[in-house]
Amino acid sequence: MAEVMTLGDILTRLTREGELYEKLHGQRLRCYSCGHRCLIPEGRAGVCKVRFNRGGVLYVPAGYVGALQCDPVEKKPFFHALPGSLALSFGMLGCDFKCGYCQNWLTSQALRNPEAQSPPQVVSADYLVSAAEHYATPIIASTYNEPLITSEWAVEIFRLAKRHGLKTAYISNGNGTPQVIEYLKPWVDLYKVDLKGFNDTNYRKLGGVLQNVLETIKRLVEKQFWVEIVTLVVPGFNDSDAELTQIAEFLASVSFDLPWHVTAFHQDYKMRDHANTAASTLLRAAEIGKRAGLRYVYAGNLPGRVGSYENTYCPSCQMLLIERYGYTILKNVLKDGACPNCHTLIPGVWN
Repeated sequence: MAEVMTLGDILTRLTREGELYEKLHGQRLRCYSCGHRCLIPEGRAGVCKVRFNRGGVLYVPAGYVGALQCDPVEKKPFFHALPGSLALSFGMLGCDFKCGYCQNWLTSQALRNPEAQSPPQVVSADYLVSAAEHYATPIIASTYNEPLITSEWAVEIFRLAKRHGLKTAYISNGNGTPQVIEYLKPWVDLYKVDLKGFNDTNYRKLGGVLQNVLETIKRLVEKQFWVEIVTLVVPGFNDSDAELTQIAEFLASVSFDLPWHVTAFHQDYKMRDHANTAASTLLRAAEIGKRAGLRYVYAGNLPGRVGSYENTYCPSCQMLLIERYGYTILKNVLKDGACPNCHTLIPGVWN
C-alpha cells in the first residue's frame, strides 16, 4: 500500500539547516527569524510550523514555492519603487500570524487549515532568477506568506538576483528581530510592512505583539531599507479616528517621508462579520495621515474612488509627479528622482 504523505510530511523534506538560530543546552534551540523568538525543544516546531528542531539542529524551508506569478509593483504595494514595473512574486507556505481576514490564507495558513490547498512546487534559485529575466521583471519579491520565516531561502535567491542586477523585496507583517534585519540588510532593497493597527490587544488576537512591529519599522528605516507601510482599514476593528491618528503620528515620528498606504478591506477567510471598507473611510484615513505631517499618503484598492490619493505629488510645489489608476501608471514626470519643476528630491528607488 502506497504511503500517503501529508502536506507537513512533504514540507519536512523540503528543508535545510537554518542560519537564524542559537543552539542551547539539551538539544533545545532559539529561533530568531521572527519576533516570537521561539524556544524550540528537540522534535518540535516553532509557532510558524515550518521551522523545526531535529536533533538540536534548526531545519527551515528551502527549494520550493507555494505560489509564483508576476505582479505590478504597485500591487505589493510599492509606489516609490520603479513605477510601472513588474515584480516576480514568489511565496512559500506558513505564517507566524493567524489573521482572520488574511487575503493570502491559502498559502499562509496551509499548515493550520485543511481547506488551504497550495501544494509546493520544487524550484531552484536559478530557475526563479531566470524567470525574472525571461519576463523582464526588474524586481523579485518574497510575498503571499510571511517571508521572515523563510528568510534563508529568500536570501539564497536574492544573492543570485542581485548578481543579475535585480532589485529585491519583502512583503511582510514586520514581526522582526534585530538578528533577522541584520541578516537581510545586504540582500533586501524594498521592504513593505503591514501595520495592522495600534491596539496591542487586537494584535495579540492576530498572533503578534504591536511593539515588535513598531521596533522593526524603526530599525528598517535606520538601516536604510526602502520602506513603505500599509494599513488594511477594517471597519469596527481599526478604523477609529483615534487609532488611525496613533498610526499616522507614529509613522511621522519615524520619518515624514514614509509612504503610508491605507487600503480597503473586503470580507475574506474567517472575517465575514465586518463591512467592506467604504471609499469615504479611506479618504478619512488619508486625511488623518496628511494632518500628521506624512508627505506621501495613498488610498488603495478602490481605483477612481479616492480622488488624488492614488497619485504622487511634490511636497514642495504640489506638482503632480506620478498619476495612477489602480495599478496602472498614467503619467510619470519624475526626472532623476526629482520634481522637474522645483527639483525637490523625492525619496524612493527610481532606477
